Amino acid sequence: MRRTKDDWTEMALRALAEGGLAAVAIEPLAARAGATKGSVYHHFPNREALLKATVERWEREHTEKVIELVEAGKSPHDKLKTLFGTVLDRTRKGSVEMALQAAADHEVIAPVLRRVTEKRLGYLTELFVRLGFGRDHARKRALIAFSLYLGQVQMQATLPGLVEPVLDEAVQVLTHQAAVAHKV
Repeated sequence: MRRTKDDWTEMALRALAEGGLAAVAIEPLAARAGATKGSVYHHFPNREALLKATVERWEREHTEKVIELVEAGKSPHDKLKTLFGTVLDRTRKGSVEMALQAAADHEVIAPVLRRVTEKRLGYLTELFVRLGFGRDHARKRALIAFSLYLGQVQMQATLPGLVEPVLDEAVQVLTHQAAVAHKV
């Protein structure tokens, strides 16, 4: 079976989610796929190139495509709820997010993680602006929401089953505060 770049980055994403940055290594990935390491090297000159393509794929699938999906929602409240539900659902089988956060100082990971974080915070800020917050307060709400997301991803990994009841209430609290802030 001839594998494509997408096949290898998919396998690398799974390895990253299951075993962290160290698990993204050419020989173990090839062995796991029943292929030779030459099959990987056909598409990527080295591990760093594979890793870069993998995290850029993660960026597209877990940020850009998620934002496109969420934008189909009607109200900012619905969009926020869809956003949280979607991103948390995508982390249930292992967390690429936590593996990348743990490797945030790696030279390949750092610029992508920084770019993704800013894009996500920018998008969340816009949602909170649409909910009626001023830009500065919206940015603070975005930071709170993103922190909540990272905390829930961690809880999902270490304390499964405790995240779902928190999700709806968290979105309610974050959006309800917009209404309260307008009345003050």
